[in-house]
Amino acid sequence: MKECNQCGKCCVKYGNGRLSVTADEVDMWVLFSPDIADYVAKGKIWASPDTGKLLDYCPWLRKNPISGLHTCDIYYDRPSDCRYYPVTVQQMIQDECEMLEKNDLINPVKTQAALDKLMEDSRPSFD
Repeated sequence: MKECNQCGKCCVKYGNGRLSVTADEVDMWVLFSPDIADYVAKGKIWASPDTGKLLDYCPWLRKNPISGLHTCDIYYDRPSDCRYYPVTVQQMIQDECEMLEKNDLINPVKTQAALDKLMEDSRPSFD
């Protein structure tokens, strides 16, 4: 499995209300990052602050015109769904994640273990 190449596919795919957000996350945004909270409507993210209509893509995703790499303007305040992504190898396959290599598909159990190890700093512990 390769490291993330910042292709942005995951951020584009999960627009239009496909991400969930917790009430605690929204409360934190309201208190400390009202510019982020402006993009929440009826418990859904990411919505236009002007119309309330769900956006087709994350408004915080930026593509560097020179390198082509995508970055997140709210990386340290992003929702849990973004922090924990990707969760499963199957999800990566469905989303055409560019981290996967051909060899990863031969042994999905081993690949899932590698993914879990890679993501252990991003995911909560259940101890």
